[in-house]
Amino acid sequence: MPDAGPKRALSLIVAGIQTLLDEKKCDASNIRAIGVSCGGPLDRIRGIIQSPPNLKTWVDVPIVRMLSRKFSVPCRLENDANACAVAEHRYGAGRGARNMVFLTMGTGLGAGIIVENQLYRGVNDLAGEIGHIRLTPSGPIGHNKRGSAEGWASGGGMAQIARREIQRARRRGLKTRLGAAGSVTARDVAIAARRGDAVAIEIARIAGERLGAVLAILVDILNPDRIVIGGLAMRFGTALLGPAREVMMREALAESARSCLVMPAGLGEKIGDVAALCVAEGI
Repeated sequence: MPDAGPKRALSLIVAGIQTLLDEKKCDASNIRAIGVSCGGPLDRIRGIIQSPPNLKTWVDVPIVRMLSRKFSVPCRLENDANACAVAEHRYGAGRGARNMVFLTMGTGLGAGIIVENQLYRGVNDLAGEIGHIRLTPSGPIGHNKRGSAEGWASGGGMAQIARREIQRARRRGLKTRLGAAGSVTARDVAIAARRGDAVAIEIARIAGERLGAVLAILVDILNPDRIVIGGLAMRFGTALLGPAREVMMREALAESARSCLVMPAGLGEKIGDVAALCVAEGI
């Protein structure tokens, strides 16, 4: 419940840690470090979460200081795309890759970049904000930018695409399992697509082709040997990744595209937990 604010969430985090300690019959002295993986913007060095789009009530929350004081252990904060990139590179679908890109593809779209087995952060810790690039002059809104990669290829963007496609389908008299256009989520689309709903499959195709354009840009600029995609890629599978791979192969340099394997995250729903552990270890 992001709108409930950070106080309630922090109390739940503390309670969850305490429950884990109780289950293991340990106390806080057994904790070596705490890792927090969170969407940006954030200040990794100062340990502050700075009002991410999906946590609008979290404004300059000093989470590292709070948790460090509570448990008297080191606490580290990292952008979730970077943390998940390291997790997949070490333990998931990215194992063995020297140059890898991880795409979050959840509510938003971000990237964590591994170059020669090292996390690449950029001069301001802002490397990998692929969702901010503009793919088209108009279109769904993401990153407060119409036609952005996040607008076209994210959970929030897919919901916008769904509204348009549901209205179009109903004007044409087509049936769909999807409900009211204004309330459909990417999860709803994934469920309907798995059940063979033609409108849902079309929504996935549209988002997948735009994702393919993003992949082609990443391939041409970074020449990775692997691109690992979390979130929606795990839920949609080939309905999303099939069109994406086709566009990537058509648009990117042929040799670079042939050398790049595109796959869903290997850690599945555990990726957030493993990412936080990687942050605690120090990445």
